[in-house]
Order: sequence, then C-alpha cells, then structure tokens
Amino acid sequence: MKFTEQKIVETLKVNYMPYAMSVIVSRAIPEIDGLKPSHRKLLYTMYKMGLLNGPKTKSANVVGQTMKLNPHGDMAIYETMVRLTTGNGSLLHPLVESKGNLGRVYSRDMKFAAPRYTEVKLAEISSELFKDIDKDTVDFIDNYDGTMKEPVLLPSVFPNILVNPNQGIAVGMASNICSFNLKEVCDATIAYIKNDNINLLDYLKAPDFSTGGELIFNENDLKKIYETGRGSFKLRARYRYDESNQCIEVYEIPYTTTSEAIIDSVASLVKSGKVKEITDIRDETDLSGLKVTMDIKRSTDTDTLMDKLYKLTPLEDSFGCNFNILVDGKPMVLGIKGILDAWIEFRMKCIRRQTAFDIKKKSEKLHLLKGLSKIILDIDKAIKIIRGTEKDAQVIPNLMKGFDIDQVQAEFVAEIRLRNLNREYILRQTSDIESLKAEIDDLNDIYRKESRVLEIICKQLKEIAKKYGKPRSTGMIHEKHINVITEEVMIEDYNLKLFLTKQGYLKKIALTSLRAAGEHKLKDDDEIVQEIETRNKTELILFSDQYVAYKLKVHEINDCKASSLGEYLENLLELEPDERILYMVSTEDYSGHMLFSFENGKSAKIPLSSYETKTNRKKLANAYYASSPLCDIRFLEEDIELVAFSNIDKVLVFDTSSINPKATRSSAGVQVLKSKKGSFMSKIRQLDEVSFQDIDYYRTKNIPAVGRYLKEDDKEEKQVTMF
Repeated sequence: MKFTEQKIVETLKVNYMPYAMSVIVSRAIPEIDGLKPSHRKLLYTMYKMGLLNGPKTKSANVVGQTMKLNPHGDMAIYETMVRLTTGNGSLLHPLVESKGNLGRVYSRDMKFAAPRYTEVKLAEISSELFKDIDKDTVDFIDNYDGTMKEPVLLPSVFPNILVNPNQGIAVGMASNICSFNLKEVCDATIAYIKNDNINLLDYLKAPDFSTGGELIFNENDLKKIYETGRGSFKLRARYRYDESNQCIEVYEIPYTTTSEAIIDSVASLVKSGKVKEITDIRDETDLSGLKVTMDIKRSTDTDTLMDKLYKLTPLEDSFGCNFNILVDGKPMVLGIKGILDAWIEFRMKCIRRQTAFDIKKKSEKLHLLKGLSKIILDIDKAIKIIRGTEKDAQVIPNLMKGFDIDQVQAEFVAEIRLRNLNREYILRQTSDIESLKAEIDDLNDIYRKESRVLEIICKQLKEIAKKYGKPRSTGMIHEKHINVITEEVMIEDYNLKLFLTKQGYLKKIALTSLRAAGEHKLKDDDEIVQEIETRNKTELILFSDQYVAYKLKVHEINDCKASSLGEYLENLLELEPDERILYMVSTEDYSGHMLFSFENGKSAKIPLSSYETKTNRKKLANAYYASSPLCDIRFLEEDIELVAFSNIDKVLVFDTSSINPKATRSSAGVQVLKSKKGSFMSKIRQLDEVSFQDIDYYRTKNIPAVGRYLKEDDKEEKQVTMF
C-alpha cells in the first residue's frame, strides 16, 4: 500500500475549511433578514407561485417547486416549512398560513401529516418580507444549476431577525436567537433611530414566545443579553387549579420543552417517591390547545407543590441566548443595538435602491411624455409624416427629424393607436409631466438625505406595529416575587419513629406504616435499646462508645417496614471495627442539652448546639469526656430530677438545673455523686422509672452529695441497665 505524505494544516485548509464555511454561511446561521437560506428559498418559491394572495395549495406542490432552488430531500424542505406554519405554532408571527395537521411546537410525539394532506399559502405578514422586491431592493444570484434567479436576502420591512426565534448549529459555532414582541421591537427600533442612547428595557420589555408561559425577570441578566448577545433567562409554565376536580391544569409551558418531557419528569418523581402529592398525570391536549392535568391529594398546597415541580422538572427551563448572525457574509455575535444597527443599514440600502429604481422608471416615463408633448403642437404634421413615409423603417427617423425627438420618444409616438391621435388624449397623457417632475425631485431628495430615508423606515415600522402588533404572549414575573425553594421545602415532612438495636441496626418507620405493622424483625439475640418519635425534617446525632458523634439528616435514611432489619449502622456511618452506637437524639433547632454521666460520679451538661456545625460535617471527634467510663447518656429537653445509683447501693435524687452547662463537648462536668469506699456511679434513672416509698429521703438540694443507702423496702425495684 502506498501512502502520500501531506501537511495536516494544508489538508484542512483545502478539504475542511470550505465545508465549514459553507455550513456557516449557507446553511445554519440566520442573516439580517431573519432567515436561513432554506427558509428564504422556500418563501421565495411560494411568492413566485402566487401564494401571497391566491388560495392555498398542497404542501407537496410547494415542496416540489422549492427543489428548483433548494437541492435537498423533500422531507428536509417540508420540515423547514412546518416550523414556519400557523399550525405548528413555533413562531410568534407565522410566515405560512396552513391547513391540516402540522404538529405542535410544544409536543415531541405529535407528528405532522404528510405533505400530500396539508395545504399552505403565505401569511399576510409575509408580504412585508417581499415589499418592493421587484424594484431592485436586493441582489439576485443564480440558483444551483443556473436556470433561475433567487434573492440573496429578502427586503424585510421590520426586524424579523428579532421577531421570530431562530436556532442553528454550524461548524465550530452556533446561534440561538429568542423572539421578541413585534410591537415592542418596532417601538424600540423607532426610538433607537431617533436617539442612540435609549434604554432598550424601556421599550423591549423582555423576550416573548409563541408558547406563552412566564419569564422570570432579572434586569441585570436581560441587560447583559441586550448588550452582548449572550446570556440566559428562565421561563416557567402557567397553571390553574381546578378545585372541583382536585387537579392542576398546566396550559402554557416554556418554549424550550415539550409536554411529554414534563410528563416523563413528573412521573419519574412520583415513582421515586420524591413527590407524593400527585396521584395521576395525563396529557389532555386537544384542538383548544395544550393541557397537562395532574390529579392531587386533597390536603395539597398547590403553590408549594408547583414551586417544587418548577425546581425539579422542565416546568421551569432556561433559554440560552447566542445572537450569532451573518452580516455581509460574516458571522457576528451582536447585542440588540448591534443587530438594529445592521438591520437599519440594510433597510437604508433597500430603500435607496428602491428609490433609484423609481427615479429611473419615472425619468423614462417623463422622457416619453416630453416627446409626446411636442407632437401636440402639430398632430397633423405627425400624421402627414407617417402617411408620407413609404418604408416602415423610415417612420422613426422621419419623426425624429420632424419633431426634434430621440429614437425612444419617436418609437413611443409611432406605437400610439390611430384612435388616440387626438388632442384630448395627448393632453391627458402630457398633463402628468409636472407632477412627474415633482415626484422625481422628491425621490432625488430622499436618495440624497439620510434623514428622509430614516423617516420612511420609522413610518413603515409604525404601520407594521399597528397592522400586525398583538399583546405579549409570555408574561413576566419579577425575580423578587419568585419563591426560593430550599432543600427544606423539597423534603416531605411526616411523623415517624426511629428504632436503635443492640447489634447496630437503625429502623426508620413512618407512623402511618407503624400502626398496621406486626412485630419487629430482629436478628437472633438482638433487641431494641432505644426508640424515639420524630419527623422527617430533623437531624439525627448518634453517639458511639469511641467518643464520636455522627450526624445524619433523617430524610437521608431510607424508610423501612417493621418486617425488615433496617439500616446497618456500621455500613451507613462507616464505623470503626468494634465501635458501637450507644444513643441517638433527633433535633430541629439544636435546643436542649446532652447529659453525660461517668463512673467517677461526675455529669457533664453539654448544650446540643455544641454539636451544630456551619459545614455539613458528618463526624465529630471528642464528642464527650473520655477519661472516665460512661455510665449514662441522655437528652434533656428541659431540666428534670434524676436518680443516681452507685455500685454500693448509694442513691441520690438531684435536679439537673444544679449542673452548670459546659460549652466544650469534652468537658469533665461537675461532681454529682461523691465516691465512698472506692465506689463508683453505676447508673442514672428518671423518677418515673423507680418506685421508692419515700423519694424525699434520697433527695438533695445541693451537689455534690454522698447520697443515702438504698432502703431494704426499695431494693425490690428491678432496674434495667442500658449497657
């Protein structure tokens, strides 16, 4: 096999660059008239077919004729046309009036009918794209096989580039232009022509889309888009609540999504259990328009539910702007004023070319009428010259000589019918000479003066706004009126119980499930050592025998049933070997205290807030005092009386209010029960867990205290230890 060595840069220049430039210039990026070549070829074909004022014709007919200008497959041409139609609804001001099923811009699955079934013609507003196209307003070039002429641009009388949305992906660049309200665009253009320093937001309120919805207004974001042509903004759906049928009806959605995408997204959330308020969702779109219906539970707060859906589904979506357009064949990313500058310059050229065309035509007519005016001086002489000329070829020269006129004038006179060679006809024809002179002078003045050209542009824009302007389809909500959805709102809140077992399993069971549950499933020799009732939106702190506190958000723990073992804490918390969880407490606001009691007779009262961290730390070392074995751990919502026991049956009833809180988690605490004969504190109980005959006998007002020996009558009480 023989290889030829080639320089990669040269090869790219020769083979790749022409393709890339062709895609950029001749396919994907819109030009200043707001159209891509495929759009322009299609619309011009329909214009030449007489579909501006005539009846509709089959789409297949238009597609076939367009192939003379656009050498692509019929389906590619038809898809281009579909997007321009009233039936599809992609454009704020559709350029093609249609009949039949053309699909819907807001539907992914609603397919358009074949071109043999649908009918089209040009919409009335399309006449403004072709205005004076036959007066040399734009350049024409040969089509791909040189058999026809086609316009390079259409002389659009309004800034169509801003009125209808456009998207394209080229090689190495892309374009994404949002649409704006026609009346606002016209008003902004007129104001900009009169004053370069206008604030565009005073006239061009915000983008506007055919699918409606609501735009979240952020002045800084829009200013950036208007100035640079790049940026993004958010759109959200509109909905209404049908109280009688207990459902939410979404009837307008963001331009960037589809009803099927929304339904799929909501259904996925319902399946995963992230949204439990929705019982059913279905597409009820019909001929009257889009409608996605969600059945909801009776107690549901619809606004809160929709705020949640806005955050989690395409019911709220972003539109990324990239105002990349072709100006004189060069791709440029322009802000709104830059686009208006380019369009105004383009329109001025169109009007000047049209003016030059009119001047030429009127001057030619004036020249003919001047020749005719000389004939009126002696009609008989003209008749005599014609009758006295023997050869046909000599008629024109003889008239030129007899009346001192040129060949063009003589030919015009010679072509007048015999019945019109009368004084009345010639006077009527020549009476326009003075008015023609005035018109030509006026046209010359327009051609020379930029101010007059700009006046014409403003006048045409006012007429367009009045004739085709309509209210905004997309509403606006100021960003400050949008509810900020926090993680807290996203979490479903409900009452539940947590169960901690001796072998390190944690069960989270909703109270609604617990009521109908049977016995707890536990491993052999396992038992429940603690249970607490709490809510799903709380935090859980778990204390281990290695002086570590682990933190979890309760909603992050999987729900389970009594018939399952639950979460294994060694895996969930990544515990060290032989590390065991001793106690757990749940909290919403970190109020209350932890009370740690040690064998040395001391108790440490630590505010729960000491375990609160600014960062989302899940493991806190030195969670409590480590120099003496722990004999009891408990959470105090408020101060209570407790009963302390020693290993030699000394008993002390004390109030936790007498223990001063210590902010340091590893504090040794204060002495509660004094040691006697080498004794140690063995356990702590609440008053309702003991049944002493005379509780005051063991009570003390001050700590530390030695306590009193347990009376024989009170020794019958069986105490159950935690550990």
